[in-house]
This record gives sequence, structure tokens and C-alpha cells, in this order.
Amino acid sequence: MSISTAAGVFDAVAAGPPDGRPVLLLHGFPQTGLAWRRQIAALASEGYRVVAPDQRGYSPGVRPERAEDYRIGALVADVVAITDELGWPTFDLVGHDWGGAVAWWTAVGHPGRVRTLTVVSTPHPGALAEALRSDDDQRARSQYMRDWRDAPATEHRMLADDARLLRSLYGDRIPRASIDAYVRHLTRPGALTGALNWYRSGRPDGEIGAVEVPTLYVWSTGDTAFGPGPARETARWVDGPYRFEILPDLGHWIPEEAPETLNRLLLDHLRAHGGRNQRAPLTVDETGRH
Repeated sequence: MSISTAAGVFDAVAAGPPDGRPVLLLHGFPQTGLAWRRQIAALASEGYRVVAPDQRGYSPGVRPERAEDYRIGALVADVVAITDELGWPTFDLVGHDWGGAVAWWTAVGHPGRVRTLTVVSTPHPGALAEALRSDDDQRARSQYMRDWRDAPATEHRMLADDARLLRSLYGDRIPRASIDAYVRHLTRPGALTGALNWYRSGRPDGEIGAVEVPTLYVWSTGDTAFGPGPARETARWVDGPYRFEILPDLGHWIPEEAPETLNRLLLDHLRAHGGRNQRAPLTVDETGRH
């Protein structure tokens, strides 16, 4: 499906009954909304209305050239605009990687809109900021964020030799067909620069506070990007009901590495805070998708 906003047109996958309880899924780098395909199917089969957009820079209809147009405020505004266009006054929000960062900021800034929050891999931005100041392990893990600000050299390195470096980022736990789809998407003109501009946009405007909505945070011990320090410190940044799940021996790509486990945790969280939807036939709309 396509979602028109003042910023442009977002491509998205939608599934589930139109009148089902709404859930928005936000992907990270370097993926698209298809990273959530197993969660989309599971949620839709339980009667939820699920939408997974390709975010700013990933959707060709919303791909500004300036790095400053990817600041966190603009990314949060996209979430609000998308859900406004969908007619969702409240919704459950789920994010992974960069999508997780946007989800944290959205839940803090718009608690009246977000019914529940689920974040996969990414610690609360406040906990991460503290770790970057005091945790040598996390500073080393996050060095790539600084390295990728170099443009256009980063794009050239990632796409050289049939995108060998870009492909290596996914490791060996994501299906080859999915990797091929992500690489095909990101090798289109301007797509990888749009995605990397998330890293180049500069620091957020202002500081983030604590989350008040019911929150599920799922982290894996084998995550190379986010260490145990900020993961455990995230609890101090949630004032509402909080559940922290640690998945052993998994990497960074939990939605695709352990879909059944994540689906169970996500459904349990949604049912605990707002009830269970009636089961409904699965419907999928991929109009205008790549």
C-alpha cells in the first residue's frame, strides 16, 4: 500500500482486518518493512491490523537529499503523520534497530497516541547516551556510527564488489533471499545515501525523558551493536509497566533470527495491555511494493 503524507508517499506492507487493533512496525538499517514479514503474518492472523512502512530515505517518495532532514524530530513526525493518515488515534508501536530509536522517541513525545511500546535490540536513547560517555565497550561497539558519516566514501565501500560489505552486515542468520531483497532495494539511486543519512543527521534537538507507556524491551546477548550496559540500564528510563527479555546466543537481527520467540513475546505483551483481538482471516496488501 501507499501512505500519502505532507512529507511524501511512504511504501508499506499492510495486513489484517481493517478494523483490527492497529500496530505499526518500524524497521532499521539496512532493511525495509519486509524485515517484519513473520511478525506481520502472526499479528494479522490474530486479528490485528498491521502496517510496516519503508521509512524516510527507504521509500523513494520520501527521500530528501539533505542529511539534516533525517533528524529524529522528522522521523517521529513521520510516525505521527502515517498514523494520522491511517486514521489511528492510538496504536501499538514496535521498532527494531533505528526503528527502535524512533519508537522510543515517539512513545516519550506522544504517550497519548502510543498504547504499548515494543523495542527490539535498541536500548533507550538516554541509556545509550550515558553508555557512550562512560562505557568503553559500548563506545567500541558504536564506532561504526561515526565511521558511516563519511559521505560518499561509505556508499562506495558498501556497494563495491557486488555490495560485498553491505551484504556482510547481515551475517549468516538472515535468509539469503531477504538479503538479496534488501541489497537490491538499497542499490537503487539515492537509497543507500538516504538510509545512511540517519547516521549523519546530527544530535537530537533536546534530551529524551522516561517512557510512561507499557514497554517490552527484547535484547540478545550476541548483539554486536548494543552491549549489556545500556540494555540493562534501559529499565531506569521506563516509568510505566516494563518487561525486559534477554535472548541468549542470538545476534542483532532478532525479528528474522528468532521470529517465533519474538512473536510470542509480542503477542503476550499486546494481550497484557489492551486485550486480545478476535481471530480474523489474513489479508495482505503489497500494492506499490518493490
